[in-house]
Amino acid sequence: MSLFRWIGSVLIAAALCVCVARPHETSVTAPLQTPCSVQSLSAAFTGPEFITQVAAYACEDGWAYMWATIGNGAHAIGVTEVLHFDVAEQRWKLSLRATVCSPKVLPHYIYEQGCFSN
Repeated sequence: MSLFRWIGSVLIAAALCVCVARPHETSVTAPLQTPCSVQSLSAAFTGPEFITQVAAYACEDGWAYMWATIGNGAHAIGVTEVLHFDVAEQRWKLSLRATVCSPKVLPHYIYEQGCFSN
């Protein structure tokens, strides 16, 4: 009986060595590289009014905020928008702040700058 145990132990040890020694596939996700410029963020504004001025903006981890003025003269209005980069479409899209403004959803800086003004 001890010979069978010894042979069984050797076979199990050999099988473990083969499994451990085999190369494994690994994949690394590259950091999300999104365009972060006034032009790329402004493209998300598709309404009848257009952005006339950008006071501040920033991007982080596929999210962005933008403080902007839309329209001219008496029709100008200051807005704060939170945007999310759509990887499939390769463009920024406006996000509904009532839905995404949470420290669990947004990066800290985007949350602070994009969720607590007008």
